[in-house]
Amino acid sequence: MFTSLRRAGTRFAARSITTKPSEYGQPTFLSHPHLVKENETTPGIPASDYEQRRRRLMELLPEKSVVLSVAAPVKYMSANIFYKYRQASDFWYLTGFEEPESAVVLEKNSSSKGYSMTLFCSGRNFAKEKWDGARTSLSSAKNLFHADETMPISSFASHLKAILPTSSHVYVDLPNPTFWSSRQKGKGLLNYLTGSVSSLNPMGGVDKEEVMKYLSGSAQRPLAPQVGKLRVLKSKAEQEVMKAAADISAKAHTKTMLFTQPGKPESAVAGHFEYLCTLGGSQRPAYVPVVASGPNSLILHYTANDHVIRNDELVLIDAGCEYNGYASDITRTFPASGTFTSAQQEIYSAVLHTQKEMIKLCTETSGYSLQELHKQSCELLRAELNRIGFELKGEGVDLHESTFFERAAPLRQGMVITIEPGIYVPPTANFPKHFHNIGVRIEDDVLVGEEHPTILSVAAPKEVVDVEGACQGLLGLEPY
Repeated sequence: MFTSLRRAGTRFAARSITTKPSEYGQPTFLSHPHLVKENETTPGIPASDYEQRRRRLMELLPEKSVVLSVAAPVKYMSANIFYKYRQASDFWYLTGFEEPESAVVLEKNSSSKGYSMTLFCSGRNFAKEKWDGARTSLSSAKNLFHADETMPISSFASHLKAILPTSSHVYVDLPNPTFWSSRQKGKGLLNYLTGSVSSLNPMGGVDKEEVMKYLSGSAQRPLAPQVGKLRVLKSKAEQEVMKAAADISAKAHTKTMLFTQPGKPESAVAGHFEYLCTLGGSQRPAYVPVVASGPNSLILHYTANDHVIRNDELVLIDAGCEYNGYASDITRTFPASGTFTSAQQEIYSAVLHTQKEMIKLCTETSGYSLQELHKQSCELLRAELNRIGFELKGEGVDLHESTFFERAAPLRQGMVITIEPGIYVPPTANFPKHFHNIGVRIEDDVLVGEEHPTILSVAAPKEVVDVEGACQGLLGLEPY
């Protein structure tokens, strides 16, 4: 129901008055209009995007192919203490459905749409909802997620038994499939597909061995590479959500620079960053944050975050948030004291120059591949280090770029990549002593354009004057 409110002659914007608790297992326009717009399936992503993803996927596959994708299981810390739920990425990408105990089957056919979609979910269970909150009903799931059919998850195995014998190829993913023999692979697949719900919904008389026969055949193919072909290029809606995620994280980085002081534990800085992201609307961290002070910055994936920050140390924060299903990935390095020492600034400037040069190449017309960008980055870093007195030849300090840069495919407009050069100087005699134990990494999320790149994380300071200004509180922001 919508209404307009007036107070003291001021007309407030129309707003939706919704029912609490929600009748659905996730935010929808009907239950959370402040989060989801009328044409969206999930916040920021329209239903048309999800339909296009499924259609494009099925166009890649042979005739009579079937796609099986299942929800992530609920994970537990211990006994009945569960972690905050996060949906399996590919399942979410194809459906937008965020509930556990669910699955989707896509069948390629000759219809005008080119496929049919059957969504399996648990449906309403009022006794269980008293404990865990609402689940979407089968009828609502069909309408909200544009499925051709919805069925209870207890029917999943019997549905597979009915459709797999006539399928040419079955696209599905398994955890660690290379470790299984053919027969074990089929059994593992069936347990994987039904395991998250087996305690609640038994197979209902369906012979597991019979279903396994079809799953273990040679027609089985991995799904992830096919979905990956679609996910690598971001739609306009995805780009906007990723920009919002980057903005939240960038603001948190900026405020955390001011919050960080000598004497504070790294853990407090990590907690402050995550608090700021949550305050900005993030649902969760994108990954375990790195808050590495001083020599800890030489450890690329330092996540212990259990030391105290000292005066005159650099602090390297590699952290980002997840917002509406999309992650940001930003690294900034800054002086705990608020001012770089001369040695710190030399290393920092070398990394910054390299990063800015590499970002210029993040275009489709440049013709560079990710692998070629990595090689170019290492050459630039080595030249910068030699310029400031390192005298490097074939070997040297650790010159870091993301392992994402192992691919040979050229960049394409619509990709979002990270550019993250780093220099890490160990305390060994073959390197100038005043640079010992200095680690610097600068990382941005970059949207590849046809002729010009867009830095999604541009709001996070990285010029020396801006970084020092953020640390000293000169940018007009409070630390909270």
